[in-house]
Amino acid sequence: MQNRITQLLGCTYPIIQAGMVWCSGWRLAAAVSEAGGLGVIGAGSMSPELLREHIQSYRKHCQKPFAVNLPLLYSQVEEHVKIVIEEKVPVVISSAGNPALYTGHLQAQGIRVMHVVSSAAFARKAAQCGVEAVIAEGVEAGGHNGKEETTTLCLLPLVCEAVQVPVIAAGGIASGKAMLAAFALGAEGVQIGSLFATAQESSAHPDFKAKILSATEGSTRLSLKKLNPVRLLQNEFARQVQELEAQGASAETLRALLGKGRARLGMFEGNLDDGELEIGQVAYMIRESKPAAQLVAEIWNEFLLTADKIKNIHA
Repeated sequence: MQNRITQLLGCTYPIIQAGMVWCSGWRLAAAVSEAGGLGVIGAGSMSPELLREHIQSYRKHCQKPFAVNLPLLYSQVEEHVKIVIEEKVPVVISSAGNPALYTGHLQAQGIRVMHVVSSAAFARKAAQCGVEAVIAEGVEAGGHNGKEETTTLCLLPLVCEAVQVPVIAAGGIASGKAMLAAFALGAEGVQIGSLFATAQESSAHPDFKAKILSATEGSTRLSLKKLNPVRLLQNEFARQVQELEAQGASAETLRALLGKGRARLGMFEGNLDDGELEIGQVAYMIRESKPAAQLVAEIWNEFLLTADKIKNIHA
């Protein structure tokens, strides 16, 4: 398939693996890129030195294009920007902050820039800053969500109408059927997180993967809305957060409970009681950990088969 996204990114399929903290190291990124998608190294849980190590390890094992996700709220983002420039990373996906900060600087170094948005207003702002594509992420997604709480189904057409740059859909997508639905609403690519978090090459702890695979409908809930909204799998920590929120706790109280290293504790170290377990609402549809290449192939083949079925219905 050739469209504006595959041409922009140099990948075979317009399927992008999300840059998830503690899940998205070089092994997962390389596996996705080798399969024809765009692999992404998630810098949000890495020190500058570790990010450089992952970029260099990726290049030792894979020569295909890849991206680095840079959460702009991260305290070491300036050092990360310096590293992606020095290492000549081809694509940066910025998120959780103002795209005006680094877009022009990165592009001046020949780096493609895409930005994650949660509203049409943010999409317009990102486009005005010169990003080459926007990723419209609905509230179904794991990780940090927009405070507007707009679903992907509603967000996508709004963003596609608001900007002229290509739009990539994110949030609640874990199948070729969902990908086709996103394309019907105007997307030219999809970003997928939760499904790839369970991939065999994901650096997520095996116990975290197992908890994702056992999730049921309603197992996740949007929480920490007074800080940076995040979707959490239910556990003891999530219940404490929700009790405090029900009591009207301040942002300071919630920040004290969150502390430091909570996501690492749960997602990377496997503490399923006290850790922060970020995952998308689509988790309950995922039942098996598979190689990333198999996931990419299944998504793409189902996308094509479903498109053909719809054509036949209306033939």
